[in-house]
Amino acid sequence: MRVVAALGGNALLQRGEALTAENQRRNVRQAAHNLAPLAREHQLVISHGNGPQVGLLALQGSAYAEVEVYPLDILDAETEGMIGYVLQQELGNELPFEVPVVTLLTQIEVDPRDHAFGDPTKPIGPVYTSEQAEQLAATKGWAFKPDGESMRRVVASPAPRRIFGLAPIEWMLDRGAVVVCAGGGGIPVAYLEEAVPAGRRLVGVEAVIDKDLASAMLAGDIGADVLAIVTDVEAVYLDYGTPRQRAIRRAGPAAIAALEFAAGSMAPKVAAACAFVERTGGTAVIGSIADAARLVSGEAGTIVTPDARDVELAAA
Repeated sequence: MRVVAALGGNALLQRGEALTAENQRRNVRQAAHNLAPLAREHQLVISHGNGPQVGLLALQGSAYAEVEVYPLDILDAETEGMIGYVLQQELGNELPFEVPVVTLLTQIEVDPRDHAFGDPTKPIGPVYTSEQAEQLAATKGWAFKPDGESMRRVVASPAPRRIFGLAPIEWMLDRGAVVVCAGGGGIPVAYLEEAVPAGRRLVGVEAVIDKDLASAMLAGDIGADVLAIVTDVEAVYLDYGTPRQRAIRRAGPAAIAALEFAAGSMAPKVAAACAFVERTGGTAVIGSIADAARLVSGEAGTIVTPDARDVELAAA
């Protein structure tokens, strides 16, 4: 089978952990260990989040006042290379030497008129106290929204329209490579009408695309059989975090889309799973990185499939 595994930010950094290279490598090493069985059995594409990393680079860049902070499209590209390198190395340590693992910096087109530019919602970077957020908003012009009891910077998150580089991805998969691409939702770009030979110019955009929606588009574009959205919980839950929480075992896309989930965490994952299933008729599954192989085999997680109409809860 052809599988796209979309790694959540927890694969690189646990909530509350310091953004050190050592912490990230330790988490990636464990993620690679869990993903290796999939790479041995299937054609595997890996995407990943980058929210903490791109936010940290922006914060580090702002400390050097001699030049303007690099725009988000450049920071997105930097994090794709950085995270891809660590994933390549740790997966390579898990797989036979002859299995190539490659990273492709992936440009993804967005609409510069997308309404998201007027309503930033995508969280990036570390969490702050209210006092810290107010100071940064005043000095840097950043936007912030609540994240639990803390505050977090938010930026525009336009919808992906088109992924560049699909042919090289398929070429590498057909030759046995594991491909890491569309990291952090890809590098956001847009076309501007200009007086150049092509009649338009491709430029970077100050935004961060949602990783799960980009992964769903990627999975559909390359004909994946399964989209596995990997996070730090075992399944999608009703009433999550309460004594009444119940895991969803199986659901049709329309049924699960009608439910409400947290906007900053599970909602985009469910939306991405539904988008993939409705577009392709394939299967999407949401669950824990520790269960990666069992997610793809249908033994764990929340399965979204066109074969199901209602929401089926896991046995108590």
